[in-house]
Amino acid sequence: MRVQADAVFVPLNIAVLTVSDTRTYANDTSGELLASRAVEVGHRLVARALLKDDLYRIRAQVATWIADDQVQVVLVTGGTGFTERDSTPEAVECLLDKRIDGFGELFRALSILDIGTSTVQSRAFAGLANRTLVCCLPGSTGACRTAWEGILAEQLDARHRPCNFVKHLKPIQACASRS
Repeated sequence: MRVQADAVFVPLNIAVLTVSDTRTYANDTSGELLASRAVEVGHRLVARALLKDDLYRIRAQVATWIADDQVQVVLVTGGTGFTERDSTPEAVECLLDKRIDGFGELFRALSILDIGTSTVQSRAFAGLANRTLVCCLPGSTGACRTAWEGILAEQLDARHRPCNFVKHLKPIQACASRS
């Protein structure tokens, strides 16, 4: 990571949503990985939820967080595949003001090293909505690790240069941590 010498780390308020018909909080290793990695580097986990793969419940939860002045980043894991039940892209894309096309492209380029051509079945994507970054990732823990280490760790760090997502998010002053 290229870090600007005089730049300061800016902790972000992050919400994590796991979409799964089978996982519980006790065995949600993907959501736990995203939440713990965020906290380990200094961000604040302000919300976490686990929902069945239901288009309207997913959309409602993400929309609630987008509208919440306390949430700057929403990380969604699960529901991005091709099965009949996978509906995260259909639930979330309509909420976005701007799509970040390079996110999904970079994710698939990174994951090809781990899973080969199976990466074409990933519908991972990201976008901005109400100055909230929304990233939708596959449900596997390996995929979440790939996204965190290969994209999110740098792009959620204000010190990363030449650019990062932090300046595009809701102002930090409006996002004081919850008491």
